Amino acid sequence: MAMLGLRLLDFEAPPTYPQLKQLIVFIEMDRCTGDAVAFVTNAKLGRRSLKFMDYGIMAATFLNLESGKAFRVISTEESRELAQMYVPQETDKRQAQMESYRIMPDSVMFRVQRVKVDLTPFDLPGPTRRKALCMKCGQVVRDGREEIWDGQAYCRPCARGAYFTEAQEIAWEEMNWSPFFTMPGKDFAARQGEPAT
Repeated sequence: MAMLGLRLLDFEAPPTYPQLKQLIVFIEMDRCTGDAVAFVTNAKLGRRSLKFMDYGIMAATFLNLESGKAFRVISTEESRELAQMYVPQETDKRQAQMESYRIMPDSVMFRVQRVKVDLTPFDLPGPTRRKALCMKCGQVVRDGREEIWDGQAYCRPCARGAYFTEAQEIAWEEMNWSPFFTMPGKDFAARQGEPAT
């Protein structure tokens, strides 16, 4: 999937550094395909070149930021069913899939759509473009991901509800430790394995 997506953009696999700076990849499912696409493309969440869209579809979109060209590559269910036809001698179903995918044409394994992807400046790689403070919990929200209600900014968990519940702040011994001050009875040198003075 990733190799086809890169080929459609005329990128190498893995992309060269200049190509990587132009690439954004959208993954639509949190399964092994996501890991494979991230590995082959070298796209990363932390670089903001990998975007996760939780659609439950085995698909990925490959976008060239410079040209605006984008292709959505969708895995076909038929490719699983046809695997045995490509390697009839293989009796193990999983092994048949692995071997058949090496020789199966892209046109059997995937559907491809040319798509248009609209991004805002807040979606692009680079430094944080805006910060907002949630009026309810005080959390900083970056890059336009805040919700506005009655002219006030809220983080999405406060505005819509979160995937977690019953959040409680916790503390642990030394959680406030800093090399810039010592806590009563503790010393920075002692933390470094040296005798405390």
